[in-house]
Amino acid sequence: MNALRARLASGGWPLLPLRLLIGYGFAAHGYAKLARGPDHFAVILAAMGVPLPEPMAWITTLLELLSGSALMLGAGVALLSVPLIGVMLTALFGVHLRYGFSSVRLKDFTASGAEFGPVGYELNLLYIAGLVVLALSAASPLSFDRWRASRRGQT
Repeated sequence: MNALRARLASGGWPLLPLRLLIGYGFAAHGYAKLARGPDHFAVILAAMGVPLPEPMAWITTLLELLSGSALMLGAGVALLSVPLIGVMLTALFGVHLRYGFSSVRLKDFTASGAEFGPVGYELNLLYIAGLVVLALSAASPLSFDRWRASRRGQT
């Protein structure tokens, strides 16, 4: 088992599910903002006091959608991690910090199912930690970045 673990780790395979999940998470949030219309998100940004809420809603929506997709493909992972961390920090300090750490607050369980309270900053920190790990690691398997590096003879 140790030999298998060492071989997998040396090739970067453990980072593949992390990259896919984080990329999918950002892409899904970006798509949701786009589907509802960035103007709806702009209202939230305005309430948070974010300057230029309309353009920032579009920038954030497209950043999440396109960067999330690029992360899933393993393209520009280190570079894209920086603005995505910025998005997570804005959400953490602008929305989630006041609700504490926990991302799950079960308030009640009724006949219609579970009811949850406000979401804390736990998931923001998990996204940030995952982005830092991906940005500081070598390109993982099945990624555009690794393919490009191999074409340049850098692996």
